[in-house]
Amino acid sequence: MSEKKILLREDEMPKQWYNALPDIPGGMKPPLDPATKQPIGPDKLGAIFPMALLEQEMSMAPWIDIPEPVLEIYRLWRPSPLIRAFELEQALGTKARIYYKYEGVSPVGSHKTNTAVPQAYYNKQAGIKRIATETGAGQWGSAMAFASSKMGLECKVYMVRVSFDQKPYRKAMMHTYGASIVASPSQDTNYGRSVLARDPDSPGSLGIAISEAIEDAVTHDSTNYALGSVLNHVLLHQTIIGLEAKKQLAKVGDFPDVIVGACGGGSNFAGIALPFLPDRLAGKNIRFLGVEPASCPTLTKGKMAYDFGDTAQMTPLLPMHTLGHDFIPPGIHAGGLRYHGMAPIVSALVREKILEPIAVHQLECFEAGVLFAKAEGIIPAPESCHAIRGAIMEATKDLNEPKTILLNLSGHGHLDLASFEQYFAGELHNYAYPAEAIAESLKHLPEI
Repeated sequence: MSEKKILLREDEMPKQWYNALPDIPGGMKPPLDPATKQPIGPDKLGAIFPMALLEQEMSMAPWIDIPEPVLEIYRLWRPSPLIRAFELEQALGTKARIYYKYEGVSPVGSHKTNTAVPQAYYNKQAGIKRIATETGAGQWGSAMAFASSKMGLECKVYMVRVSFDQKPYRKAMMHTYGASIVASPSQDTNYGRSVLARDPDSPGSLGIAISEAIEDAVTHDSTNYALGSVLNHVLLHQTIIGLEAKKQLAKVGDFPDVIVGACGGGSNFAGIALPFLPDRLAGKNIRFLGVEPASCPTLTKGKMAYDFGDTAQMTPLLPMHTLGHDFIPPGIHAGGLRYHGMAPIVSALVREKILEPIAVHQLECFEAGVLFAKAEGIIPAPESCHAIRGAIMEATKDLNEPKTILLNLSGHGHLDLASFEQYFAGELHNYAYPAEAIAESLKHLPEI
């Protein structure tokens, strides 16, 4: 009988993160100061980030040590299991070998803790007392609440209104860890009040919530801002997923032909895929597949351009695939995939034709998630259902092709069961964001 779970001992956990920056073909464009349109320096960013994270953001060192206090907390759930999806393979009738890296074993049920813990650690080291952050579907807010609790920091979370209303148990989780939560747009910031004045029924967006959290950070003493995706240092921390998966596959003598991850802001996909980038560049035949929602098609319908990471235009200008910083996505239930932009590193992989992006509809994703739950027993998060859908598409292209598929099951769906109930009740619908609406949003990109 072949192994179902491929496990690593705690002493086999990677002790360094992999930094993809020096390996990106064609290099990376720098973030720009929106006032001068010149590369922004750490002096300005130091107002909301600790210097240690800014150094990681710009580092060209291929490997960066994981601090021992971070490793100690990681050991609560890491190394996470790599699981062979025998039952899913059987249900599909495919000869493909499907493996999933299961990040739902973390305390908050998703991969987000992989970067929340080091971010809280470096802020604590810098003397920061309080973190302001945003969250879409609630996974990042939960992770930052957990990490802040472990490091003795206060935490304020601006939660996108549509998710705030849909996911009461995410709020309960954040409260349990001691965080305070408010629906975004909120009355707690000048920017939130301005949005509500224009649109009292605004469903919110990650761009709006980011603006509120940054405003909070710059207007409160001993407060820094933390972001759960997009930035280089966030993707760096997430590479522990793929580094572990590489060791685990080696234990059973296998190697991926296709790596699949959901794409929202980029950390989910990057975590599983980036550690295999050197293999791809060395000539290994590996395909990278990024799966995003058709209702927020950043990679497949967006434009590669410099844009703000938030709606209020408070962030540096980032070189990324974007739908426009004032893009307001529909209230789809995979709320963590509702961001208007994409991580610059992930965007660069699309530019270099290393990453293949595809957009899928939410009904086919929930269908895939239900099939996965029946076969493998784990109810996946709606975001993870996108990666499962992509893996199923790959496994059924040719049922007789014995390829190896590796996917990132980035979290469980125990706190998303209301969305599954709506799916079963026939209350969910597919939505492709209109091309004319995207074109209108892209008109407002900054001129560089």
